[in-house]
Order: sequence, then structure tokens, then C-alpha cells
Amino acid sequence: MSKKLAAKQTPVLTNAARRSETAKTGMIRARVSPELKTQAEGILAEIGLSSSDAIRMFYKQVTLRQGLPFEARIPNATTRKALRDAEAGRNMTDYASVDEMFNDLGI
Repeated sequence: MSKKLAAKQTPVLTNAARRSETAKTGMIRARVSPELKTQAEGILAEIGLSSSDAIRMFYKQVTLRQGLPFEARIPNATTRKALRDAEAGRNMTDYASVDEMFNDLGI
């Protein structure tokens, strides 16, 4: 086969295509609890995303915003107490419906 013919058969990649091919070669590893992984992947599957899709979206938002794409701060004492109470099931009110809750709240 002549060099001229061989050159025609070799695909020529544009710079964008090269970047696209190399963009997916980085590897991220993270340790999470099996329960968290299962729950998150179930939710992602419902909206049609893989874990890799979600991580790419997260990283893209971090780079676009030059930081986390959500507020991350230490909760105040009142919020920490409410979180502990909720986790322990203390001071909770159960409602049979959203309407019942709204009525109770006067909304």
C-alpha cells in the first residue's frame, strides 16, 4: 500500500476531537458508604444520569463558579440541634397530608 493511500485511510482528528478523547481519561476514586452509593445511584438513574455524568457535571460547575456550586458552611447551634433531633426522631410532628401540615402552619 502506498504512503499516499495509507494517509487517506488514517482518520485525522481535529483539536476539539483530540481534547474530547483525552478529556475522559482522568480517573477519580472516592470512598462512600454502600448505602449512600446505592441511594445516590438510584436517584441519578431516575433522572437518566450515571455516576460519571453527575461527577462531570459537578466538576464543570466547580470550574465555572470557581468553587462549590452550593453554599457550604458550618450550621449554627440551632440548626445543629434541629438536625440531631430530626436524626433521633425527637420533636417531630407527623402529618397525614401536606394540606394538614399547611393548615397547622397557617399557610
